[in-house]
Amino acid sequence: MGSSVVDVGPGLAVVLVALTALAAVAGWLSGLGQQRPLVTAAVRATVQLAAVSAVLVVVVRSLWLSALFVLLMLSVAAVTSAARVTGRPLRAPGALHRVAATGIAVLAGAAPVVALVLASGSVPLRGAAVIPIAGIIIGGAMTATSLAGRRLRDELRQRAGEVDAALALGFLPRDAVLEIARPVAATALVPALDQTRTVGLVTLPGAFVGVLLGGGSALQAGAAQLLVLVGLLAAEAIAVWVVTEQVARGRLPS
Repeated sequence: MGSSVVDVGPGLAVVLVALTALAAVAGWLSGLGQQRPLVTAAVRATVQLAAVSAVLVVVVRSLWLSALFVLLMLSVAAVTSAARVTGRPLRAPGALHRVAATGIAVLAGAAPVVALVLASGSVPLRGAAVIPIAGIIIGGAMTATSLAGRRLRDELRQRAGEVDAALALGFLPRDAVLEIARPVAATALVPALDQTRTVGLVTLPGAFVGVLLGGGSALQAGAAQLLVLVGLLAAEAIAVWVVTEQVARGRLPS
């Protein structure tokens, strides 16, 4: 077996178009009305991955360039999460404040995990290793921040009366919000928990498969995947904690 199970050729282009069409048709026939976002996401992913692949050929050769690329990933994650959490476009007033708030949550989750992994020597301090592990952890922290923040926004709007009642009983504003926010925010950890609990039984995630395809042993693949999964649990737990505090303190609109 070669280093990849995907044949980069005309067949790949055909199946990608077919899969995009299948997703769009499903979005239309289901009545969800998501056919256009699905097609847009597929096209955008194709363009972005092509561009990123070309850039990474150069970037991974330098540790400093790799660090700058990680900062770029973090910035994009903050912007994406801010839009998801608040439902407001970047051009809306206060956008920078919202991006900073979600960026703090993503950074708080990802930074200690990546730092510990690199400091332990488990992942070599090279661009080709730093960028993938940082990207996975930042992506997980971004997803958890978006899920928790969006869920909090919707729940607090629906249960505004309960917050007012807690304030009337003498609760501080932060504590009144947290009475509702903590149980709701915890649901953002469900995907990471389920993935970790069922790894090897339901799916073989990307890190495991990637090491195997790269010629590593099953033991090395398992160790790499375990490092990623536990790192994601830590990063996402911290990110959810921080974004919950941001909402409770009024730094993100609910």
